[in-house]
Formats: sequence, C-alpha cells, structure tokens
Amino acid sequence: MKAMILAAGKGTRVRPLTSVMPKPMIPLVRKPVMESIIEHLARHGFDEIYINTSYLSGHIENYFRDGDRFGVEIAYSYEGELENGEFIDKPIGSAGGMRRIQDFCRFFDQSFVVLCGDALIDVDLKAVIDSHRRSGAIASIVTRSVPREEVSKYGVVVTDDTGRVLRFQEKPSIAEAASTEINTGIYVFEPAIFDHIPAGQEYDIGGQLFPDLIRKGLPVHAVSLPFQWVDIGSVVDFWNATRLALTGQVQGFRLPGREIRPGIRAGLGVRANWDRIHVSGPVYIGSGASIGDGAQITGPTLIGSNCVIEAGAVVRESILDDYTRVSSAANVSDSIVFAGKLIDPYGASVDINDADIGWLLDDARRQVMHDPVYEALREAASP
Repeated sequence: MKAMILAAGKGTRVRPLTSVMPKPMIPLVRKPVMESIIEHLARHGFDEIYINTSYLSGHIENYFRDGDRFGVEIAYSYEGELENGEFIDKPIGSAGGMRRIQDFCRFFDQSFVVLCGDALIDVDLKAVIDSHRRSGAIASIVTRSVPREEVSKYGVVVTDDTGRVLRFQEKPSIAEAASTEINTGIYVFEPAIFDHIPAGQEYDIGGQLFPDLIRKGLPVHAVSLPFQWVDIGSVVDFWNATRLALTGQVQGFRLPGREIRPGIRAGLGVRANWDRIHVSGPVYIGSGASIGDGAQITGPTLIGSNCVIEAGAVVRESILDDYTRVSSAANVSDSIVFAGKLIDPYGASVDINDADIGWLLDDARRQVMHDPVYEALREAASP
C-alpha cells in the first residue's frame, strides 16, 4: 500500500527547536518523530512511501535514505530550487505537494493515505481505509474528539449523523466551535482527487482542497476512531510528549538504553558513580554522558548523549541536548537546553551566549575558561 508523509513545513511554532532541524526530525527521547510514523506505517502494510521535503530537506533524506532499514521503500519530492549554488526552499502546500508527485510519476494509483510528519499515532489504518471505502467518499479525514477548552488549537470538523463532512472551522474560539471533533492531519484519498487540485501552484489540503470539495457537493467523510495522537506542533507539545514518553504513556514507544535502577535508564558508556549521585526517575541519560558526584537529577528528565553534569549540579524536570555541560553552580529546572538556547516549557527562549550564562551552561566540547569567579562558584557548589 502507498502513503505520503507531509514534511515540507518550517515548523515556526516549534522554534527555536526547528532553527537547526525540520520539525519531523525533532527527537522524542532520541528518536525522530517521523521514524515512529514510518514504523507505524510499515506495521500496517504500507511499504511504498513518498515524502515531500523543503526546509532543511537534507536532514530528512540523509537519515531515512531509501527506507530499507525500516522495511519500506521511500522516495522524496524536494520543493525548491538550486540558485547560484544555494538551495532555495519553495514549498507548494500539502495538496500542491501531492499533485507535484502525481504529475511526476503517477505514484497514487489506488486509495492512499496522507499524514503529517510531526505527530505520534497508533490509529488502526486498516480500519480507517475500510471506513473510507464503505463511505464511497473521494476523501476522508481522521478526526478525534478533544476537550472543548482545546478546540481553538485545531481545525474543527462538523459532520452530519452519517459522518459526511458539512464544514470546517479553523481554530475557532471555544464559544464559536460547532464541534469538538478536530482534524488530526491523517487523510485517505482516491486518485480522482487530482481532478480537483490545480497543477503548478500552492494549494493546501485543509484550507483549500476540502472546502472546495464541499462547495462542489463532493462526498468528504470523517472517520472518528479512538486512538492516541501525540501532536508535536509547538514547544509545549514537545515538552508534554517527552514527558509522556518518559513515563511510559505513549503506546508502543520503546525507551532506549537499559534500566540501571527503577525508573532510570542509561545509554552505553555513561560515567557515573550511582551511589554518589541523587537520581529520581523517570530519567534517561544518553550514551557517553558524565555525571559528577553529588549531582541531583529529578525526572521527568532527558539528558542527551555526551552531556557533562558536573559535581553538585542540579537538573530538575528538563531536557538537555547532546553535549550540554551543566556547571556545578547551575540549577536547571523546567527548561530545555537546545541549540545554544535556554527554553522554558512555553517556548520563550534566551541565547546562552547573549545572556552571558555560558559559565553555567555550555557545549561540553568547548574548553571551559577557568576564571577565578567560575572556580570559586564551582568549589562552593562541590559536595
């Protein structure tokens, strides 16, 4: 069976995480989000996958390559051009990306699934396709119900009693929302859909294609199934998804490393005297990390590979990127340290260098300047 993963967006709501990587490559406890999506597709018999890329496309294409190690075949459609030796991204919208692939190689010759590359799902895709085919619709949307107070974050789908879609509301206010069923970004289409997608122009699935289909009186079906959907559309979502994964609440997600003590997992080659540090899980410590005596680590916390947590440092409910050095004088709480930024759970960030806190947080590969102030603070914080 055939599927397409949408992966061309810039992920502006997830900045600064996406300043250095495309959103589908954001790591959820060491694994890119899109890797879990591909594994889910493979489990459900989807063995031919097209991915449209644009922003930082090389990160995706170089990681997944032809898909062989995931048991699938993968092809890519880059939306952009090479101009004067520089790649210029020119995304053409989700539906425009579908049409570009179809015009190129007639890939979509049967019912096919399209889904976003930035959410963890465990939906029964076979049941979705069966429901779509029974409905006789040209297109189907997988929906799920959310608490009414959350509807303003999503596109709301309004249906009749048979599941036929009547209209959409894009991020309505709580008072104006006509439904609590929201669009999850998982779709099923028939090849006839391309008669309704203009060629060579930017065109979106949710904002343009579906409203146009409804205006034309064509059947669009909603498939509402219970399933876990962990969206990573913002820094807040990334924070929450990491916590869910660390606490074992993401169905089918296998944590890396091995369990050192209850609730504490570690990768290969971690240097730590476990009897002389204070760790309360759930915590994952990446391979090659070094934890100094007297350090305090409280979960849910993820410490990346090759991090250095100096003696006496405190890390509480945080996410640290690879090669983060936390000095003995530092107390990192409710924070994400990523790409040289200190980020709070709501997405507000400061540049570590601009804020002049490099003596507290730094890249572990950089030689620490041993100035008297730093040495005095480190000595005072040592157990």
